[in-house]
Amino acid sequence: MKKIFIAILLTGFVLAGCKKPDAAPKAAPQEEEVVYAVTGYKTITGNLDDYLEFGGDVSSVSAVDVIPDMAGKISNILVSVGDMVKKDQVIAYVDASRPGMNYKASPVKAPIAGRIISFTPMLGATVSQAMPIAKISNTDELEIKMSVPERFISRIHNNQTASISFDAYPGVTFYARIFEVSPVLDTSTRTMDVKLRMLENDERIKVGMFARIHLVTETVKNATVIPSACIITRDGKPFVFVVSSDSQTASLRSVTVGMNVDNKSEIISGISEGEVIVAKGQSLLNDGAKISVISMQE
Repeated sequence: MKKIFIAILLTGFVLAGCKKPDAAPKAAPQEEEVVYAVTGYKTITGNLDDYLEFGGDVSSVSAVDVIPDMAGKISNILVSVGDMVKKDQVIAYVDASRPGMNYKASPVKAPIAGRIISFTPMLGATVSQAMPIAKISNTDELEIKMSVPERFISRIHNNQTASISFDAYPGVTFYARIFEVSPVLDTSTRTMDVKLRMLENDERIKVGMFARIHLVTETVKNATVIPSACIITRDGKPFVFVVSSDSQTASLRSVTVGMNVDNKSEIISGISEGEVIVAKGQSLLNDGAKISVISMQE
């Protein structure tokens, strides 16, 4: 048995020695260079306006309640709502007569010139000196009252011009100027009252309308302005990727950002007008990455 076992082992060694040598190991495949598809943006200079938006109510600059000189019943009404009246014009009569006591009707006069915007009592209604019967307003001069939250008051001052829009006239812009800024804040609402006066009279604007106020508070002229989405943050600092002149690589460049308005950013330093930066696709890039600019963002 031992002779047979030794013979088997010798046979195995002979066969192993007859095997062909293994082929040379294959070379490791080289990694292919990655080229990233990106969208570019050519930097330009322009103006950037910072602004605030508020809502306000249209009112007349002057509005006065009309109060009768004596109590009684309205015996005659001489005007209608919407009529223009002069100062001291009689608009109604009040009869103070009582059973057994007859008096001459007392005239109710307009305290100012303007337009009748309300006339409350009906003919025969009882009125008194404590109850206004009408309101007269000078609708040729209109103002807008708005309330400004405390955090914005440092950006509000007299003579600022605002563009005004109304839901009743979509696409139409009117203009007003701040003429009065309250020196105090309302402690319950933490807001400051501000009044604007319309620059031009316009019959389309009515007292009581709701105004949408667009107030430019700061303007930067001839600034390098880019979409805010072009800016990335790394290590807590802002950067952009600048496309090389041959449009094949992107280099990471630090920038100083100024004002941000409506997804646009002012670049104080780091890039200049005319340079092309990466607008989309920059999140995967590293400094010196290979790129292919497939489109330009307007």
